[in-house]
Amino acid sequence: MLYFMSNFMEININCDLGEKSKHHSTRHDPDLLKIVNSANIACGFHAGDEQTMINTIEISKVNNVSIGAHPSFNDPENFGRKRHHLPEDVLKKLIIDQYEILQNIAENCGTKVTHIKPHGALNNMACEDLGLAKILAETIYSIDKNLIYLVPTGSKMEEAARKFDMKVACEIFADRNYEDDGNLVSRSKINAVITDPKKCKQHVLDMVESQSINCMSGKKIKCSIDSICIHGDNVESLATARQIKKVLEENNIYLKPLNNLKKFL
Repeated sequence: MLYFMSNFMEININCDLGEKSKHHSTRHDPDLLKIVNSANIACGFHAGDEQTMINTIEISKVNNVSIGAHPSFNDPENFGRKRHHLPEDVLKKLIIDQYEILQNIAENCGTKVTHIKPHGALNNMACEDLGLAKILAETIYSIDKNLIYLVPTGSKMEEAARKFDMKVACEIFADRNYEDDGNLVSRSKINAVITDPKKCKQHVLDMVESQSINCMSGKKIKCSIDSICIHGDNVESLATARQIKKVLEENNIYLKPLNNLKKFL
């Protein structure tokens, strides 16, 4: 056991859920929602539909899991992972429409959306492009100043969000490798995804211990870590989630929904 957490520390585990499509099943979602603290729910543009949104919200409520919108390009054929270059007004509408879809369903279920995390190619592009990142940050800030914006730590998205008086939560990825610039290894490369749950556990523990992004080359980039993302569409996502929750709790780290983290209260 590690003892680097001598002071009180809290972290969130988030997961992309409700992503029913020809690419992905939601069969593990109920079990994942017993482990994670926050759910990023597909809003129908890359995956999911009204019923999956309702189901995910209802199971989240039972498990005290906070819910967030997971907006993407309107491209279910490619699961939102193909890059598109859209005008600013179209991008803004894309984000707002998906938030409103989920928020309306959440209200009918007696709850509300408390965070937003962009999906797939939209997220990856904004991590690299400060102009796009500013559009997304400004749009989310305009929706509701109390929304938590979940962004990859050290990215252009974080940089842009810090320019607004936003609630920003920074995440690392349990099951993804990093390039030396701090961005994720492209899924077009065979080493992009870490599938072994034990390797994911060590990957996370190393980053939390050092408060750094651990790049494949061995380079470490100092960063803020509020949340750990586990992709719900990976084969070993359930085993990975269990391993990570266990090791964090063993190291006396408090696991909380995003909207219950002390920094946002």
